[in-house]
Parts: sequence; C-alpha cells; structure tokens
Amino acid sequence: MKTLFILNDPPYGTERSYNALRLAGALSARDGEEVRVFLMGDAAGCAKAGQKVPAGYYNVQLMLNRVARQNGRMGVCGTCMDARGIGEVELAEGANRSTLDELTTWTQWADKVLVF
Repeated sequence: MKTLFILNDPPYGTERSYNALRLAGALSARDGEEVRVFLMGDAAGCAKAGQKVPAGYYNVQLMLNRVARQNGRMGVCGTCMDARGIGEVELAEGANRSTLDELTTWTQWADKVLVF
C-alpha cells in the first residue's frame, strides 16, 4: 500500500505533526508499505536540522529520520521554506526541498492520502 502524509502544523505546540509522524513511522516499518511525507505551511519547520528539545520530550527531527531510514521519502514545500527563512542546507537528513508539482505527482501515486 502506498500512503502519502501531508502535514500542515508546526513541529511543536500542537500534536498533529507528532501524531502524523508516529503513524508514518509505524506504517513505514511494515512489510509492503511505502510512505511519503510532504511538509507544508508551518510543518516545514519539522524538517529543520539540529532540533534540541528538553529531556523526555519528543523530537520531530528524529521521527522524520525514522521514516527516512525505512525508505520513506520526505518533501518540504519550497515556497513554505522560503517564507520561514529555512534554507536547503538546514534540512534534516532525508528531507528535500520540493514543489507543489511533486506533491501533485505524489498524490496521484498514493493509494491513501492522510492530511494532518
């Protein structure tokens, strides 16, 4: 099964991106599953490298890394990155600057699209 996750919320302050990445990580660990994650709006901040959080608090960057290690793909809206001052060199490993055109292609590719 091919699943596309589209995240809109910031990495911290709400739990929507956290919960989406929990599910994406669990799903990508299953045999026969392909997962792609597209970060747009405030979710572009999820892909920022070097996140430091208090001890015992979840780290969204590490959650993205888990999906990437399991062959998931991650795109970050380039327009959203620019609006937030996030440069391509600041992206976490496995995350790539992307476009609406790529999101369109990924949407056509997917069997399921989950929006958070």
